[in-house]
Amino acid sequence: MALRACGFIVFRRLVGCNPPPGTIEYLLLQTSYGEHHWTPPKALRETTEEAGLGAEHLQVIDGFVQELRYEVRGRPKQVLYWLAELRNPETAVTLSNEHQDYRWAPLEEACNLAGYRDLQQTLRAAHRHLEAGLKLMG
Repeated sequence: MALRACGFIVFRRLVGCNPPPGTIEYLLLQTSYGEHHWTPPKALRETTEEAGLGAEHLQVIDGFVQELRYEVRGRPKQVLYWLAELRNPETAVTLSNEHQDYRWAPLEEACNLAGYRDLQQTLRAAHRHLEAGLKLMG
């Protein structure tokens, strides 16, 4: 039986002059264990515990869900990711002891940090979804 988890690709849109308005950054957390890999926060409970961001801080974006399948210590794992925008881009991230660092990063930097191809593809899919939505609105 596969291990199951879910999480959020959390993003924020920057405002102001530098960087350009509308710039999108993604939140990645660096684990304080193992290989110290970078991942998006998992599930709402864990997003609250691991990053200090609760439901009041996030707006889930309709129409996006990505499934990742991989192995962890020889066991299959399935992770579903939804897309959520940080309502106030100035909201502080507060880490739990499970993570040693966090970073808000534009798409390519986020993909480099993520390291795993499946996660990079998920970040790119989220970005395409956001771009398509912005074109429809604009």
